[in-house]
Amino acid sequence: MHSHEIRITQPKEDRFGFSEHRNHRRITKNNSAKMATENKSTAPAVQEQKERGLIVYQVAGQDVKLSYQIVRDFLTKGGGNVSDQDLTQFISICKYNQLNPFLNEAYLVKFGSTPAQMIVSKEALMKRADACDNYEGIQGGVIVIRGNEQIEMEGCFYLPEDKLVGGWAKVYRSDRKYPIVARVSLAEYDKKQSTWNEKKSTMIVKVAKVQALREAFPAQLGAMYTQEESSNTVDISYEDVTAKANKETLSMEGVVAKKEEPVAPPQEGKDTATQSEIFHIEPKRNF
Repeated sequence: MHSHEIRITQPKEDRFGFSEHRNHRRITKNNSAKMATENKSTAPAVQEQKERGLIVYQVAGQDVKLSYQIVRDFLTKGGGNVSDQDLTQFISICKYNQLNPFLNEAYLVKFGSTPAQMIVSKEALMKRADACDNYEGIQGGVIVIRGNEQIEMEGCFYLPEDKLVGGWAKVYRSDRKYPIVARVSLAEYDKKQSTWNEKKSTMIVKVAKVQALREAFPAQLGAMYTQEESSNTVDISYEDVTAKANKETLSMEGVVAKKEEPVAPPQEGKDTATQSEIFHIEPKRNF
């Protein structure tokens, strides 16, 4: 019979009385905790970089999500490099005025080194007026010279023998005794380019209506100016896009106001005409 000797080896202990196996478990646990902490600290930085300037607000019960990247990728036309300041301004104005850029109510135009312009559709401006309790409608039309007589006609139609000289508009408010009236001269606004050449009466009536609406509701529409009233014109096709909503807020810290420089007039021979229904907005009032 052979006897078998069974030896049991105890794990070595360090000078503090801890075994090697226990120390190994402690080191592994500490390394895992350290990696988790590093991943946790870097994740917000990556997320912040990915969604800079992200904000969400509601328009007509629908969430509208905007961020620097979304505006650059989908809502900026012209090929120019838009600054963070321009993007912050665009996003904040859209939120304040309850505009939905994904329904073609607003977008940015940027050409080369010229200042970025915010374009707002005529429908968006009309909706803001329509939301006012005292708004009771608008009339508008053309001013023509027929023979030796100046005539104001409603709408954009006029006879071939008539000479178109301007546009007019009246806005009615329930709390005002008289309507707010605007009359504008064609010679002052006609840029003799593309849309103005093709639809002079339509364009001049739009100018008159916008001026009348702005005078009738200065608190709601006072910061909105038409593209037709500016010195530079653009003809930009719009592409509808959709975006997912997020509930983070836009940080306005560190944004420094930039002084706008005059926009250079368009070069002759280039088709830079005004889109038929676009308006320029300038954030110059608090109401």
